[in-house]
Amino acid sequence: ILYSPSMWTVYLGKLLLRRSGSTEEVARVQRIHLHQYYDDESHDYDLALLKLDRPASVLLAGHARPACLPPPTHQLEPGLLCWVTGWGALRSASNVLQKVDVHLVSEEACVRSYGHLVTPRMLCAGYRSGEKDACQGDSGGPLVCQEPSGRWFLAGVVSWGKGCGRPDYYGVYTRITRLTDWIKHVISTP
Repeated sequence: ILYSPSMWTVYLGKLLLRRSGSTEEVARVQRIHLHQYYDDESHDYDLALLKLDRPASVLLAGHARPACLPPPTHQLEPGLLCWVTGWGALRSASNVLQKVDVHLVSEEACVRSYGHLVTPRMLCAGYRSGEKDACQGDSGGPLVCQEPSGRWFLAGVVSWGKGCGRPDYYGVYTRITRLTDWIKHVISTP
């Protein structure tokens, strides 16, 4: 049932969780493409694509804008400042879409935090001291970064972590550059 398209509605440009706004567009989901190697225990290949009932170009005419899809060769530099958005857990639940800045972390630091749980299709972001992080309710949300040119790209998708904002434990994200070819294949298949 979780993967039944009729169970899902997509909101683009939504800022308030519990109220409609003039900035949002609504779409129905026609099909869900869950990555064929997704493992719900390890969270490896933690990515799904949703085919909407209308082209995104029509839906994005309002306030929402797409982030660019990086090529598989795109280098994710440790220390790069990125942003995560979502309605996930705070001290109390928020009705307003939240954003938090996080830094990309080296693969070595990520492995120091989580050991063998980190696969090549994952990346870490956050702060060694904790404090800022994605949390429960943010899963599936975007981790976007800005290039010096001003172009925004999708670096990751919120996946998992040990608690939220805990020292020495970064947020773990699905690494989009490792799945770009799969994304392009799904998009190009009728």
